[in-house]
Order: sequence, then structure tokens, then C-alpha cells
Amino acid sequence: MARANQRVRIAVDAMGGDHAPTEIVKGAVLATERNGVDIALVGPLDIVEAELAKYDASHLPIRCIRADDFIPEGKNPALAVRRKPNSSIAVAARMVKEGEADGLISAGPTGAVVTSAIQYLGMLAGVERPVIGGAIFDTAPNTVVFDCGVNMDCKPYHLLTFAVIGSVCCKKLLNISNPTVGLLNIGAEEGKGNQLTRETYHLLQGCGLNFIGNIEGNQMMSGRANVLVCDAFVGNILFKFVESIGLFHDLPEAHGYNQGGGLILGVNGIVRKLHGASQAPHVAATIHQAKQAIKADLIGALKSELTSIKKEIKS
Repeated sequence: MARANQRVRIAVDAMGGDHAPTEIVKGAVLATERNGVDIALVGPLDIVEAELAKYDASHLPIRCIRADDFIPEGKNPALAVRRKPNSSIAVAARMVKEGEADGLISAGPTGAVVTSAIQYLGMLAGVERPVIGGAIFDTAPNTVVFDCGVNMDCKPYHLLTFAVIGSVCCKKLLNISNPTVGLLNIGAEEGKGNQLTRETYHLLQGCGLNFIGNIEGNQMMSGRANVLVCDAFVGNILFKFVESIGLFHDLPEAHGYNQGGGLILGVNGIVRKLHGASQAPHVAATIHQAKQAIKADLIGALKSELTSIKKEIKS
């Protein structure tokens, strides 16, 4: 959590993304002008400083932090993070671990961002796997989806932790006092679905969350459930479908998460992933979202909530 009465500090992976460092640095400049945050741009100094020099940024709270390398798309994430401990995402993650930053953002490869977060920040007690998600429907801004892209093969207790994480996000970031939780499924009845959803249903019934049962595809945007729970196989297909609607209708800003990414939760720190194709406005907006999560002490709230239902979580 950010220190009391002090500005939030965000480490930005300046080399992550299709348009890095140009759009990343531009977005960071926008964020410092609008959102009252301190920014650390992480990457090779010659590259990052040359990009920052394009702007009148001498009066802005932006500093450049040296990283000797970066991780491109297409590499084995775990291997790349181990082989490149001084990559921009690894250095940014260590800054959070060492208290030099309150959170980080990156548009780099999802696997590398997640691996760096796990390696340097560690997992929260009671959480085995990180999860990525958030609000993806403009028509249902108070509905979040977890998982949107990390965990394909899940056990019921994994989905339970996703439900806890989603509920805390709704409480802390959307100001919903008692979020409703729905299990994304092919039917509303209790016995519907595959083995995973049937077993998860019973686990969610007794965990103390405001579980309202199964939610079918035609109810996702109804607002009935504030938290939609699913594995990433389902969630990522859903996310990409929503993303495609905006692209099909030539609405690049359509849908709240059309820029992609989301908070990577379950790790012991605020980590925000952007879509690889993010432009400067998306970068600035993501920095603001990271600031909100830090100010809300999202990690502290997650620790407390996970502790309260630890008997239900098989860690």
C-alpha cells in the first residue's frame, strides 16, 4: 500500500508492448499530468531517455530506471525471466518487492509479466494461481469476470479463490458492499455443467460469499451477478468475443476492456497488464487504475478476505 499522505509510485515497463517505448512513454507523461502519480520508466536508459526527451517533462515526477534487456513476445516466459533477470519487467517487479514502487504496469507478454510477478512478489496465502480479470462489458460496468486469461485447467478451489478476488475487487474498486457471485455455466439449475462447475457450485454455496447460483450466457450482461466466475478457457473466449465486437463495428474504444489486460491478482502486489497493442491513452488510463487499486489497499483487503474463508480453500 502507498505510504500515508504520499504520492503513489508506479513502475512502468517502458519496453513492453507492440508500440513500446513510444506509446508507453507518451502514456506515462499523460498520466503524470492528469493523475498525480510518480512514474519510474524502466528500460535501457539510452532508449527510454531519448523517448522521454521528446516531451517537456523536466517538471514532471518521472525518472528513468536502468534495465539492460526486455522480453519480446514468443519466448518461453519462465525461461526468459530466469535468463533475463535484468529485463525491464523483472526490474519493475523487483522495485515493487523492495518498496521502491507501489505497483507496476506492463504491456509485455502476459506469461512474462505473470512469471515475474510470481517470482519476485510471491503469492498471497491461500492462492495457488494468479488470476486476471475485471469489467469487460460497457453495458454492465458493475460486473467483473475472473479468470480472463491465465488458468486453463482448474480445480474447484481455484474458482473459489477467483470468486473471493472478484468480490473484493467489487467492494474496493466499484463500491459494491455485498457483491453477488455467479458461476458461468450452460444452465441455471444446480446440477448443470461439467464436473468442475458442479463441484464448484457446492463449494461456493458454503463459503460465505453472496453466491446466487449459475449464470447462463444470456444473463452475463444483465447485472444480476457482480462477479462471474469461470476458468480461463471459457473466460478468454468470452473476453476475445467482447473485444471482437468493438473491432467488427470499428469501435476501437468500445467495451470497457477492449484495450485488453487487467489486474493480475493473487500475487502479493499490484500488477496491471495492458494489451500488447495499447496506445498512450490506454497506458495513462491503466496507470490511473493501478493508482486506484493501490489507494484502496486492494492487496490488504484480499489478504483479509482470504484469511476469513481459509477453511474452504485447499492450499
